[in-house]
Amino acid sequence: MKQDIKYHGLKNQGATCYLNSVLQVLFMTTEFREAVERCSKHSDDALDVQLHTLFESLKKKTSETTEVTRKLGIEKVIEQHDAGQYFEKILSLVSDEASKIFEGHLIHRTICCKCDSETEDDVPFWFLSLPLMDSSDKHYSVVDGIQEFLKDAEFDGDDQLYCENCDDKCDTTVKYELRHHPEVLMLLLKRFEYHYMSYTKDSRAVDVFYTINIPETYELYALVEHFGTLKGGHYKAKIKPQDEDRWYEFNDSSVTLLHNMSHRNKSEKSRSAHLLFYRKKNTGTQDKENKVEEGRRKLKDDDLGENDHLMKKRKTTSDSTLVHSPLPSVSLICFLPSCTINPPSG
Repeated sequence: MKQDIKYHGLKNQGATCYLNSVLQVLFMTTEFREAVERCSKHSDDALDVQLHTLFESLKKKTSETTEVTRKLGIEKVIEQHDAGQYFEKILSLVSDEASKIFEGHLIHRTICCKCDSETEDDVPFWFLSLPLMDSSDKHYSVVDGIQEFLKDAEFDGDDQLYCENCDDKCDTTVKYELRHHPEVLMLLLKRFEYHYMSYTKDSRAVDVFYTINIPETYELYALVEHFGTLKGGHYKAKIKPQDEDRWYEFNDSSVTLLHNMSHRNKSEKSRSAHLLFYRKKNTGTQDKENKVEEGRRKLKDDDLGENDHLMKKRKTTSDSTLVHSPLPSVSLICFLPSCTINPPSG
């Protein structure tokens, strides 16, 4: 007997499955959807207006994304793009209140090994870009990627960094720390890499954990998957609604109930997972820590001045890629190269 499903799909305009998958996740992220609804009433220029119209339609029926693609500047809907790239682009065009759901802060601490002086940068981010590296037991997990992302980096020899205190290049240690944990943490698994004048896809199996601790506790509620090759790929989304224990697959205009996903398992092995969305599981202690962190940042902003703080010069290294946001209030930095590719259409 066919079960009634209260959710609706999005029509594919040609090869817009990458956008449909991301939009379904954002629609099912209650905090984001409610922020878009509030902000759409006062902002004519932000993407909130088009998203709110789409979300209202999506509550009732299978919907069109024409107005959203127009606002995003997507002219060739038959060309496929990377879902992670358009997640970032959407956040850059919505209101600050809406994008703040995904905003976290990294501390980038640089320590001179010669004079022991330290400099510290508070760096906002919307996602963490995780490399799919080899591991000793050949079982790569999301936890491995996070640990690799946050591990200390040593710069010596030809890679020495300049120290203002020493007025010279010196051996340097760079430490990374998650200072402010976002309400929703998005992890981008770097499936697409540029090698020898072309892009390749890494389809290795990844252990995707339903719960991670960093040290805040996060629970997986959505993932965007990429199937196939760069020449003929397809995106789908798997989402667990906030008020349900069941998972659904969103495949463009089709929505189906999944019977093979359960939080009773600690993890699932996936060769297709690309974007992972984790919701923070709040506790009284964590809420208190968040308020302390917000107070600390506010004091720092008051001392430095908001503009000076946001525009503060950031040191980048040879293995860093700076991702600029069009919004002056948010800048993104991924210390590992972020995935901003345009795979060929299928």
